[in-house]
Amino acid sequence: MPNSDSTNPFHAGELEAQSRAGVGDVAQWAGGFIRDYLPEQHRDFHTNLPFLVVAGADVEGRTWITLIEGQDNFVQSPDPQYLTLATELSETDPLAVSFDAGMNIGVLGIELETRRRNRFSGFVSPSDQGYSIAINQSFGNCPQHIHPRNWTRVPQSINLPTTHSKMLNDTQISRIQNANTMFIGSGQLSEKDEHSRGYDASHRGGESGFIKAINGTQLQIPDYAGNNFFNTIGNLISDPRIGLLFVDFETGALLHITGRASIDWQPHNAHYAGAQRLINVEVDTVIDRPQAISLRWTKREAQLPNLKLIAREKESTYITSFYFSRADGQDLKPFEAGQHLPIEVQIPGQTGISKRSYSLSGSPKHLSYYRLSVKRENKGLVSSFLHDALHPGSTIKAQQPSDGFVIPCHTCPLVLVSAGVGQTPMLSMLYSTAEQESSVWYIHGTRNGANHALHEEVSQLVELNANLRKKIFYSQPDESDVLGRDYDIEGRITAEYLRTLNAGADTHYMLCGPMTFLADLRNGLDAAGVPESQIHFETFGSGS
Repeated sequence: MPNSDSTNPFHAGELEAQSRAGVGDVAQWAGGFIRDYLPEQHRDFHTNLPFLVVAGADVEGRTWITLIEGQDNFVQSPDPQYLTLATELSETDPLAVSFDAGMNIGVLGIELETRRRNRFSGFVSPSDQGYSIAINQSFGNCPQHIHPRNWTRVPQSINLPTTHSKMLNDTQISRIQNANTMFIGSGQLSEKDEHSRGYDASHRGGESGFIKAINGTQLQIPDYAGNNFFNTIGNLISDPRIGLLFVDFETGALLHITGRASIDWQPHNAHYAGAQRLINVEVDTVIDRPQAISLRWTKREAQLPNLKLIAREKESTYITSFYFSRADGQDLKPFEAGQHLPIEVQIPGQTGISKRSYSLSGSPKHLSYYRLSVKRENKGLVSSFLHDALHPGSTIKAQQPSDGFVIPCHTCPLVLVSAGVGQTPMLSMLYSTAEQESSVWYIHGTRNGANHALHEEVSQLVELNANLRKKIFYSQPDESDVLGRDYDIEGRITAEYLRTLNAGADTHYMLCGPMTFLADLRNGLDAAGVPESQIHFETFGSGS
């Protein structure tokens, strides 16, 4: 088992999980994404939420996870090291006694309507107004498998009786097997890993039925590719105690489960296509709290009419562009540059609908079609289906464009920086900013000409608009690539190079690419004094 040390943000269990998964030295690049305070953007995010999801332990040491709500603005952040909660936990909440005594907790802030989420760990203690949380670690999360929902609040009625049991009954099993969202609590309290000591609250989502109840005391949860931090899996290696939370979004009921988990590292179960691991849970105690909260959620009704593929174009060795129009011939909904299009496809041989979100790569001004430029991913279920099976005339379902990697300032200078298929939202931004007064740099890196997608389109756009400029990096140009014609610089994009652009003190940097790429650039820009509020990033893949 690897040993953690004072300079590593990960504890021994996380390091073991990373080693077993073969993802390399994650700590080498992940440090810039893990902080011991809340960045300004995270403070604004958490203080606008109507609820938080919190994991911790009861007085017997069992791990639980719960949902804490309050009135508008019940979460406040007096400084980057603290959050305060103007609320109190119900005596039926499994963490109520521990909150009153003070405890380590893990917190997930999640905005279901926009699919944004951020996580942190800390220590909660009672205060005059409710509770105070001292921050230990914080980091952001990607919006994978989050089902968009809008929330409302209803008058709190008299709570129905809370029930306790040692196993799940048939009604509770049905709720679990129909759920498409759940929350996991895990933790470790090793004195050797004090810097990462505490709990973690995490979201899991999928199609209804993605969690399998073997019986009243055994559950199976698939674990898919993520950010390679392995917070949940690493915690469970160190301490198998686990908490699960299922929210009934229509009635406000909370179903809490505590138990013990084991990890299946080589699942061979067709029920979990694409799962890289399984979390097997042995149920210890179940607490069912009907009408526990006043919040209610409804699914966001954003389904578009069927989209028809009208054209496809191979852009590079691995990237193909797909052009979709509405099947009924009407114009499409407007979108902002940088937004995603959530799509749904039925893949032969797969049970249920497969969902993915891809960045729109076309101009927001052209509403006769949406363009998705998709890279064929190794073992990518949906990307392979699009490349192999989707041809003009094929139809798919989609939600309205959504999510928040959009231009933060339309009057400020911008530097758009991408690697590989990370260029897709940047090209849409390039269209959006053409002809504006402020300058825009397009900086893109790829391996060579065979992997360089959409380069002619970018070149033409830059030539036609005086405010746009570009620089192209090839990390491994081949003999057919010509310096000065196909690319400008041999090597990889660095923060040091970005500083040589002298783009200005008010410049916003938009970064998109693999996690290692983002970490290097973000850390370098931060070291150069670029304010955190002017560095924006979005990742793809799983940190490769």
